[in-house]
Amino acid sequence: MIFDRLSNATNYYGVATLIEKGFGFLNRSDLALLEDGVHEVQGREVFAIIARGNGVGRERAMLEAHREYLDIQYVIDGTDTIGWLERDFVQRVKNPYDREKDLEFFFDRPESWVQVPAGSFAIFLPQDIHAPLATTQYAHKAVVKVKLQ
Repeated sequence: MIFDRLSNATNYYGVATLIEKGFGFLNRSDLALLEDGVHEVQGREVFAIIARGNGVGRERAMLEAHREYLDIQYVIDGTDTIGWLERDFVQRVKNPYDREKDLEFFFDRPESWVQVPAGSFAIFLPQDIHAPLATTQYAHKAVVKVKLQ
């Protein structure tokens, strides 16, 4: 997991081949005005999901993981709380890996939590099991999915 401010995004361009395109999307001047839903950046290789609403709290936040994409979880407004657990420590699978959705869920609980305020992002790679929307407050987010090469 990587946690930082969007103003430092250039430090992470080497993390994945297409990550610069994802950060380019997050730097759009109209980002806060985009409607909720999926926004194409570069076909299915880089796309973003815009969502806003109240989180579900730490007790209801579910750990999830991806294998083919990394997540850039960026908070546009509000603050999100995101749980984290290293893949090696996962013990209980809730929903097995769905290749079509690039998604699996776990019953395990996060080892640690990070507060992600507006203007900040967290990058989650395949080894980073994460539980987004663990806040109970409002959060307006962009989740950029970047296909790993």
